[in-house]
Amino acid sequence: MSADYRYPTDVTDEPWELLQSVLPERTWCPCGPGRLPCDVRRIVNGILYVNKTGCQWRLVPKELGHWNTIYGYVKRWRRDGVWARVMETLRQWERRYLGRKPEPTAGSMDSQSIKTATQNEDIGCDGHKKIKGRKRHILVDTLGVIMVVVVTDAGTDARLGLVEL
Repeated sequence: MSADYRYPTDVTDEPWELLQSVLPERTWCPCGPGRLPCDVRRIVNGILYVNKTGCQWRLVPKELGHWNTIYGYVKRWRRDGVWARVMETLRQWERRYLGRKPEPTAGSMDSQSIKTATQNEDIGCDGHKKIKGRKRHILVDTLGVIMVVVVTDAGTDARLGLVEL
């Protein structure tokens, strides 16, 4: 393990070697012009910490970096399509590891309606299940590896969710 290992959510050395080849080079820092780029591994550890624990951004431990910096990377990487490229690459690696071709030839789609606690305009009502909230549509390949996830209001027909996928 790395000497920087502090939390169970931290990425260890072997996965980090693979992951850093997919992430963009350290050429940008959300702190402003003239600032040195942040340690991307710490940024990833901060993202994984929030993802696993479900804590609020402001509660990220200081050792992982300032919450606003970590969140800035999350927003920028989402906007620039970095997350989509990372997930696509990881899926292809997993398929090759299991002896399959990198691109799937078939998949399976399902959806699930979920009640939501917040009341805003993103919610709908699933008339069949009598659930007011959101619906998640997931497309997986034949190995069960997630290809696409789309979240819509619960009133969206599963067939329309498939169109969005």
